[in-house]
Amino acid sequence: MTEAVKAWQMIHAERSALADTLAGLSPEQWSGPSLCAGWSVKLAAAHVLAGAEQTPLGFFGGMAASGFRFNTMMDRDAHRLGALPTGDIVQRLRARTSTTNRPPATVVTLLGEVVVHGADIREPLGLETTTPADAVLACLDLYKAMGFPLGSKKRIEGFRLVATDADWSHGSGPEVAGPAMSLMLAMAGRRPGADRLGGEGGAVLRDRLAAANGGVTSA
Repeated sequence: MTEAVKAWQMIHAERSALADTLAGLSPEQWSGPSLCAGWSVKLAAAHVLAGAEQTPLGFFGGMAASGFRFNTMMDRDAHRLGALPTGDIVQRLRARTSTTNRPPATVVTLLGEVVVHGADIREPLGLETTTPADAVLACLDLYKAMGFPLGSKKRIEGFRLVATDADWSHGSGPEVAGPAMSLMLAMAGRRPGADRLGGEGGAVLRDRLAAANGGVTSA
């Protein structure tokens, strides 16, 4: 099995799991805040759907229409699809549990999208995230070197990250240790992930996140 095939299998499984989560939400839960700054649960779900339906042609067309401002395009797409009924969002996401279209990005980038934003949706609602370890580790390996748009490489610069529930570590410097999922969320700029990390570098990383846009991002 190639790495791309394995990544698509994980992506499809995570989309299916997220669709199941969304299908069980109340109207109040849909309208509640996600971990993405300024986005409700519904807008975060719409953002995942936008990425799942994206193609290279659509991506470049959207960038042109947004003045080649990536974050502007992301926000516009989220609000466009966020205007759909919640049932339509769930149905259209389920329709993307077998397709392999994507924007001009690596396949594993789409895995990171659904894993991180799945947690963005579940965590504020107090719902358990059960992403398999291999999917989380693939995201860790992606984010340790990612610059734009997530900025995770710079965010973790100067730390040694150590997963306490998996055979994974990265970097050098003061140690930041904790569950792989928490490390991944911290790398993605989510303060709740950093709050679950220990080690001599844990507090420094939390301070770094707090100083940058309140420790949350929507990318």
